[in-house]
Amino acid sequence: METADFLELLDGEGQLPAGADAVVPTCPEWRVRDQVGHTGTVRRWAAAFVADAHTAHRPLGDPPEPADAELTPPAFWPRRQAHETTVHRYDAETAHGGTPSPIAPDLAVDGLDELLRGFHARSRSRLRSAEPHVLRVHAVGAGAGADAVWTVRLTAEPPVTVRGEEGPAEAELPGPADQLYLALRNRTAVPRVTGDPPLAAL
Repeated sequence: METADFLELLDGEGQLPAGADAVVPTCPEWRVRDQVGHTGTVRRWAAAFVADAHTAHRPLGDPPEPADAELTPPAFWPRRQAHETTVHRYDAETAHGGTPSPIAPDLAVDGLDELLRGFHARSRSRLRSAEPHVLRVHAVGAGAGADAVWTVRLTAEPPVTVRGEEGPAEAELPGPADQLYLALRNRTAVPRVTGDPPLAAL
């Protein structure tokens, strides 16, 4: 996906269907106003760097590092915010009731990649194991009918994830890209698990 695609998605995903007092079932401690405050805080934090010419670290935590060394910050931020807004749009729609709008397969695949090769590649990742293990995430029919696969190697250090099927895996999470996208962000249940259930739960 290109930066322009993320910006277009960001605009569409930012439309909230529920009232400010609606409870967000996927984040039970929040109402929609809390969710809007959260995303607004992140956006204000980013905008302040440009508008106020900040050159030093600011509170609110560090943004995740891009997984791809060639990814430039102007491309990184629309991507990050497209996914942040998509997830919280889903939350808001669950607060409104009914069936949430679908998540495009290409966006879901990109979000899985960002999560597995971006967020969990960082030193802050808590996805670790005292014993080495291999987990596979397999998005079926992901964009243009093709599958997308990631091999995640777990150790006591941050996981190392590569795109593709590399060697045997002890557990696999197969399913439609949009379902995996939401499940790995703790919004829905994992559609299916094969192999070692405790490893998949980790």
